[in-house]
Amino acid sequence: MPAPLTLVESTPELPERADVVVIGAGIVGVFTAYYLARRGLQVALIEKGRVGAEQSSRNWGWCRQQNRDARELPMATLALDLWERFAAETGEDTGFSRCGLLYLSNDDAELAGWARWGNFARGVGVKTQMLTAAAAAEHGRVTGRPWKGGVFSPTDGTADPSRAAPAVARAVIRLGGTVHQGCAARGVETEGGRLSAVVTERGTIRTRAAVLSGGAWASSFCRQLGIRFPQATIRQTVMSVGPGAAELPATLHTAGVSLTRRGDGGYLLAISGRARVDPTPQFLRFAPQFMPMFLRRWRSLSPGGLEGLRSGHERLARWRLDAPTPMERMRILDPKVDATTVRLTHRRALELVPALKARAVTAAWAGYIDSTPDGVPGIGESASLPGLLLAAGFSGHGFGIGPGAGHLIADIVSGATPIVDPRPYHPDRFQASAWGQVAEF
Repeated sequence: MPAPLTLVESTPELPERADVVVIGAGIVGVFTAYYLARRGLQVALIEKGRVGAEQSSRNWGWCRQQNRDARELPMATLALDLWERFAAETGEDTGFSRCGLLYLSNDDAELAGWARWGNFARGVGVKTQMLTAAAAAEHGRVTGRPWKGGVFSPTDGTADPSRAAPAVARAVIRLGGTVHQGCAARGVETEGGRLSAVVTERGTIRTRAAVLSGGAWASSFCRQLGIRFPQATIRQTVMSVGPGAAELPATLHTAGVSLTRRGDGGYLLAISGRARVDPTPQFLRFAPQFMPMFLRRWRSLSPGGLEGLRSGHERLARWRLDAPTPMERMRILDPKVDATTVRLTHRRALELVPALKARAVTAAWAGYIDSTPDGVPGIGESASLPGLLLAAGFSGHGFGIGPGAGHLIADIVSGATPIVDPRPYHPDRFQASAWGQVAEF
């Protein structure tokens, strides 16, 4: 079933021209459009389905620095401030709160890994607190069990996936930008080797710059343009229970199951890392680059089924600009829920937090997480197609760092000084090695 989502009204008319066209209205796309519009640029934000309807409304809502890759950490830190600043600038409510994130564990190796990350993070000014057994038991008293230790990251927090992207889209419209839902981008036109227009199902928008923030669809869209961008999607299932367990912490992560308080007072329940890999032509094409990641995660990843083929987001076939594309046949990726995962998640949650036993299951949904070989997004202008900037492969981290990513992308497009160093994110890094590399902190 679809995840809960606030709806946004579209702009009636497609513009003939725009300074920048943003393709894809997930959290990264809407924040990119917002920061461009704040600079006075005329922005057209186009979306084949609904604003935020795919992974941007299907995630946990965590906005964290804790355990980030060293390359992502500067962006994640700035994103937290930008979440707060957005509310002050616009009056819009994304549900963001620095509620702190709580991690508990009885695994010595896991605790040692958190401690190493904490030592690194404190060196760059990030606040994180290792918890003794006594402190972990106090923070996790709702579980009624002892813990060897844990981590509490007090400055991290959550936002509400059901309303965050729509709130930013509304702000874009108030700044003079346009938002077009049910309007798929089919491709681009060029002049002199440079992007000159974006072709949509409703017409062509003349522009000198476009941002491709297409989430799970980005790699197959790149293929239409002759750009190789290695990306694989994994299908993750989550569920929710109703409100009424006020004594629970806002967030709680354990190896068995994780909980997040939602905007309605209910809780999202999920098993971190557990997902299905649905075989597709694109998956087979990029399998060599993803093999190291899959081997590291073999305990949590399971073979999937035909959902990926049915969804059509990882096709290799070329499409035409004058005919309906796979994106128009599948407006919103809403893959099948993994019923086994739902049952396991619920059982583990009730074992961990007995207070949830009185809470009714309200929903379950699945989504496709767009991943890169090294788990860090690809952000940068295409060398083969000047004027097109890719922003995809956020590997399950895009929601939390969305404001930081959007600000960085707007900096690059507008020629401003980047808010963080953009070089670690450039997608050209995937052309250097067939295996990708993982940064060490």
